[in-house]
Amino acid sequence: MDPIVILKRVHKTFLLGRRAVPALRGVNLDVERGEFLAIMGPSGCGKTTLLNLVGMLDKPTEGRVVVKGRDATSMSDDLASDLRLREVGFVFQNFNLIPNMTVLENVQLPMRFAYMNRIRMESRARMLLNAVGLEDRMEHLPSELSGGEQQRVSIARALANDPSILILDEPTGELDSEMGHEIISLLKRLNKKSKKTMIMASHDPSIASYADRVVRMLDGKVVG
Repeated sequence: MDPIVILKRVHKTFLLGRRAVPALRGVNLDVERGEFLAIMGPSGCGKTTLLNLVGMLDKPTEGRVVVKGRDATSMSDDLASDLRLREVGFVFQNFNLIPNMTVLENVQLPMRFAYMNRIRMESRARMLLNAVGLEDRMEHLPSELSGGEQQRVSIARALANDPSILILDEPTGELDSEMGHEIISLLKRLNKKSKKTMIMASHDPSIASYADRVVRMLDGKVVG
């Protein structure tokens, strides 16, 4: 067993005015290298909060989050930002593409932040867009693409800096059933080919069935 992500007794509480609202309640979870893990549960159960902690977008109120052997809980914001840039890719439900940038420019963006040289950056972006079947759409704007095509762009962008971990927050939530299964099939193929760890939140059992393992959450706890 070789976990790439470890959560130990993780709690996360948010303050709404003077009221403390618990989002996670003592979560313990190991994610193995190369695993495709699905996290299922109803809205408000803590799925997105858990993904944000693994992606180092937030820190727990209590407990430890370890990513690639590094304790993200005690890490400085600058160090967490650098580790996130290089080791974690994000695919969101609503795509989050920059509307006035072309498909090619959107995929290049994370590489710019990593100070990759221009020639390598363009070459890698073109290679990734070929891999997701968008070789003929590189100069288009996001508004000129279908929902499925936009999500393919976001997958290519998530892979830009060759991260070890992909965080997938309801990646098929904005797509119809047929396109959703097409996107999840693509992610599964990428997982098998690249051996990248994928951690996905989903409310759809048919989408979660593509994962190697399904973890169920309820009221901020892992229940199965």
